[in-house]
Amino acid sequence: MSLRYQINIRILFSSVCILLLGGSIAVWQARQAVNEEIDASVSLAAQLIRFGFSQTQFNEADWLRGINSLKATRHLHIQLQTPSGQILNVPHTAPGDAGEELPPQWFIALVGGKYSQTEQPIVTADGKQFILLIQANPLDEITEVWAESVAFFISLSVLTLLTFLAVHFAFSKALNSIAIIVNALENIEKGRYLQKLPEFSTLEYDSIAKAINHMTDELRKAQQENRALTQHSLEIQEDERQRLAQELHDELGQSLTAIKVMAVTAAHQKADIQQTTEAIVSISDHLMTVVRSMMHQLHPLVLTELGLKAAVEDLLGHWASRHPELHLSLDCTDRVDALNQKVTIQIFRVVQECLTNIVRHAEASQASITLQIVQDPEERLKLEVSDNGQGCADGNIKSGFGLLGMRERIQSLGGEFSIDTRPQHGMRIVASIPLAR
Repeated sequence: MSLRYQINIRILFSSVCILLLGGSIAVWQARQAVNEEIDASVSLAAQLIRFGFSQTQFNEADWLRGINSLKATRHLHIQLQTPSGQILNVPHTAPGDAGEELPPQWFIALVGGKYSQTEQPIVTADGKQFILLIQANPLDEITEVWAESVAFFISLSVLTLLTFLAVHFAFSKALNSIAIIVNALENIEKGRYLQKLPEFSTLEYDSIAKAINHMTDELRKAQQENRALTQHSLEIQEDERQRLAQELHDELGQSLTAIKVMAVTAAHQKADIQQTTEAIVSISDHLMTVVRSMMHQLHPLVLTELGLKAAVEDLLGHWASRHPELHLSLDCTDRVDALNQKVTIQIFRVVQECLTNIVRHAEASQASITLQIVQDPEERLKLEVSDNGQGCADGNIKSGFGLLGMRERIQSLGGEFSIDTRPQHGMRIVASIPLAR
């Protein structure tokens, strides 16, 4: 069931309840008004009768005609009865007799009540005795109340209809805005980040639109960074392959060729076997050094054989021997050696990239690496690398592929990556990785 249909049903149900409640109140007020009007008419009629009978000249027929023609007694049927039982009556005009439309019987039954006939003995000034008969006749009052109730119901129905239309249009506008937002989210799901949501007149929807547009900008920026990082990674991969191919050609190829030539030379009878053997051994040692260097660049064997702590210590020793002016310190727990290989290789590459950036760009004299396992509240591996170098401005942090690569490595493990740096105040890189995965 759609939201529009649910809203229309609820509005219709509320409108019916309002009409029923309004109708009940109108009928109750009409009944009260009829009773009050009848009571007031009876009281006024009694006072007028007392006043009329105090006159010296009295004609029964004229008096009845006059009293029944008064507007104040229109809800009453007044008669006089002589002591002999004769009733003096003047024809009374009912609402229907004058061509006036009568209310429905159900309304008369709801509004009207049972009114008893009132009898009161009357003695005129000249000594005549009569019995005054007063019978309530609320039909004309009920007719007026019916007309007022009809007008009330028409007004209430019109107001209810206008309210229904206003609410319907308001919800239609809101639902149209929701449809626009849903369509934008579908485009975002498909990777279309260029489409922007328009401004909405409703504050809440406009806030949602601005949040979605901001999210779209961030996603598009991340997409561009990922594409650039992927392209950079492919370029590095090709450069690495080219460099390895060049080293294989220059080092291994030439060395193997030299060994082959020396082996052929050693086959001659006049060849200096001792000198040739020493040359082959020297070339073989050089080949072993080249192969170890290439293997270390591709994947450090110490990481697999001795663990992460030893691999990082070996990496720091390598950089310290090449840059003695840089003081490097390490605070690492032995528990990191128990981590799985997926985590250790990524952490090692992040530390490797951090040290490379420090040596190349930071111009620092000190750098420290902290690698600990903390409980916060779940078990996490926390890496912190800081230096006292020149740092950089916040706007230039994301421009380097090295930092982007480190961020992607940490996020691929479900971790968090942050950078704190200011010009001339060094840089501090913190990574936190959950271990319960």
